[in-house]
Formats: sequence, structure tokens, C-alpha cells
Amino acid sequence: MSRPLDRIDLAILRTLQTDGRIPNAELAERVGLSASPCWQRVRRLEQEGYITGYGARFDQARLGASEIVIIEVTLDRHDDDILESFGNAMARIPEVLEVYLTTGEYDYLVKVAVNGTAGYEEFLRKKLYKVPGIRHSRSSFTLRCLKQVPAYIPPAAPGG
Repeated sequence: MSRPLDRIDLAILRTLQTDGRIPNAELAERVGLSASPCWQRVRRLEQEGYITGYGARFDQARLGASEIVIIEVTLDRHDDDILESFGNAMARIPEVLEVYLTTGEYDYLVKVAVNGTAGYEEFLRKKLYKVPGIRHSRSSFTLRCLKQVPAYIPPAAPGG
């Protein structure tokens, strides 16, 4: 069982969120530890599942899919087979960046990267509309990303 996070754990997480490649010695200095205890804390945070992986961020425009589209999807039915089938289909489509099962008017929010309106039309015709069980979809092109962080890290608990 994991113990509650203290202020140093949270400082480690915040630092790694902005620079996942920071050398351990520099991380230790930033959070006020020596290298060995810092390394042990990072390993514990990994083992306890607070840190689930490390990755790089990419320039979507340089990769040839500069437009981000948010698609609201409503399914025909909501039985387990349709939900599982839809989830599996989304997992197989490379342009799909994120998928959220939601409450409200639509069943899912799907975040997709495409190359302009022509790329979006191709995505719709050749991929999304081929997925069985979709009753309705509504799309919005994003204009600009104002904030993008990989996770919310709550403030330290009082006395933590």
C-alpha cells in the first residue's frame, strides 16, 4: 500500500512533469535531497504507480498533422459489446490521440490529429464512419491550445 505523498514527492512529480529527462543529481538539488534518497523516492513513485511512464512531446505540425479536432460521438446502443468494440476501434486508429467516455449529451469525446480539412474528411470517410455503432458525431476544429499539461498534481497537504 502506498503512503500519502509529502511535499518532496510532489516537488519531484512537478519537476519531472516539466522535465522528464532531468538528471537525478539536478532533480535532487531542486527538491532539496541528496542524490541517493531522491533516486529512491523516484523509484518508489514509479513502483506505487504515481509515475506511469516517461515520454517526449512532439510538434504535431512538423509531423504533418497540425490540426486537432475534438469529436463528440453518440453511439446507437450502450451495451458492453458496443462500448468495447468502439474502444477497440479507437485504439487501432493512429490519428486518435485521446478518447474519453463522458456523461451528458454525447457518449465520447475523441481528440484527433489531422492534416487540414482534406485530412479530416479522409479520416471521417475511411476511418470513423467505418466504426459500427456510431449514431451521430459533431466536430470542432481547435484554433489554438492555451494550456496543455500531462497531469494535475494537487498542492501539498497542510503539514505535508
